Amino acid sequence: MSKVKPQVKKLYYSIGEVSRLTDLKAYVLRYWESEFYALKPPKNRAGNRTYRQKDIDTILKIKDLLYKKRYTIDGAREALKTSSDGGFLNARDSKSIVKQDIVVGKIRKELEKILTIISE
Repeated sequence: MSKVKPQVKKLYYSIGEVSRLTDLKAYVLRYWESEFYALKPPKNRAGNRTYRQKDIDTILKIKDLLYKKRYTIDGAREALKTSSDGGFLNARDSKSIVKQDIVVGKIRKELEKILTIISE
């Protein structure tokens, strides 16, 4: 996967600029935002997406997984989570997810107990 080197180095890029740099349509970028946790570009006060270089790198990784390696969206999402090159899910997020899973498990057990009590 090659990094896109824009002609003018900027801190933030518009969706149109990113679309040209990555050779993807803007609607594809917006759709990928809804599908991939790793891709959440911030918006400015006007509500426009402001992509950074790390967002562009993430887009290129997703593009590679979907178009070249022929992953499904679910498969690409999982590959991004378990990426060996540092991943896109930082340690704090993964710890939070683990804690949420533990809490959900405890709630499920309690609900199962309540269900057995009710059904008796």
